[in-house]
Amino acid sequence: MEPQVGSILEGKVTSIMKFGAFVALEGGGSGLVHISEIANTFVEDVHDHLQTGQAVKVLVLSAENGRINLSIKKALPQQERRSPRPPRTGSGPRPAAPPAQPQFQGRGKPAPLPPSGDQDFEDKLKRFLSSSEGKMADLNRGMDGKRGRRRR
Repeated sequence: MEPQVGSILEGKVTSIMKFGAFVALEGGGSGLVHISEIANTFVEDVHDHLQTGQAVKVLVLSAENGRINLSIKKALPQQERRSPRPPRTGSGPRPAAPPAQPQFQGRGKPAPLPPSGDQDFEDKLKRFLSSSEGKMADLNRGMDGKRGRRRR
């Protein structure tokens, strides 16, 4: 008889593998507790959390074709499920972003900084296109030598 999905059962850990632990259930049968369903924290080694023969409470996640998937962490009471968050350091506002650094165009020349007043979209777009064309030209020039092409 397969256990009901969503029911909490008692069981004993029968064997421990790298990927989880097998638990013998009280009503007969056994199921797998995957490593991700053991604890609310990261589980690197199952042996750190479980031992063979240990009694555990498990929640039945699924039961299909004789395979029973179990969860220990979801069988815990609601208060224990939530892992405590570390306290936030500093309660003040976040620091301002660092000032903008000048962008460098090809041949190590810095791009002119934008004027301090408002720029319209067209000016920004023109500046972006000219700088990206220069960068692409430098890239293509560098790749020509690596591909073995000869200049004519």
